[in-house]
Amino acid sequence: MQHADVENAAGAKAYMRNQFEFFGLKAATRQRISKTYMKKKLPAYADLEIIVTQLWQLPEREYQYFAIDLIAAMKKLWTADVIKLIEYVLVNKSWWETVDHAATDLTGPYFKIFPLQISKVADKWNRSDNFWLQRSSIMFQKKYKKETDTALLSKYILNHTQSNEFFIQKAIGWALREYSKTDPAWVKKFVKENKLAPLSEREALKRII
Repeated sequence: MQHADVENAAGAKAYMRNQFEFFGLKAATRQRISKTYMKKKLPAYADLEIIVTQLWQLPEREYQYFAIDLIAAMKKLWTADVIKLIEYVLVNKSWWETVDHAATDLTGPYFKIFPLQISKVADKWNRSDNFWLQRSSIMFQKKYKKETDTALLSKYILNHTQSNEFFIQKAIGWALREYSKTDPAWVKKFVKENKLAPLSEREALKRII
């Protein structure tokens, strides 16, 4: 690849605990390439699943980032069953950066477009044995601000306050920290009234003076 950088690739691979190969594209470069491609004619929506799954099989991690960008770029064409493809993204080659990228660009927007799917899909994720799906259920509202369903957020968090999984404790704190930008008093009260892991509590209160 024209913009590949061996040194950056080695650093990115080490940062991701040597789980994935990289071209070594800097974030700005990768995003520029993606946007340039998206501005051209997008593939047929009917071909999205096969393109994404093929990209997901390639070794370099940038292909998975591009796959998420591609799904997001076709948001206006989404049907309710695109959630199957989104779930595929969440449970294959899972790591925090793709799962959180999906929370911003895929799961969050999806449940706004198809709110009736929350009780069917997000509830299932929250009860799943897969902690990446659990994390996704807790995190999908992180950009909802005033539209956050605090009862739902509470329910999903409280189901996992006893979890010893770092990525769940972090997700709880992060979701609360994001909502504290909108309603710090609610977050402060929630933390006070519920016993959270120290990591979750620290993250939740980071932005509250």
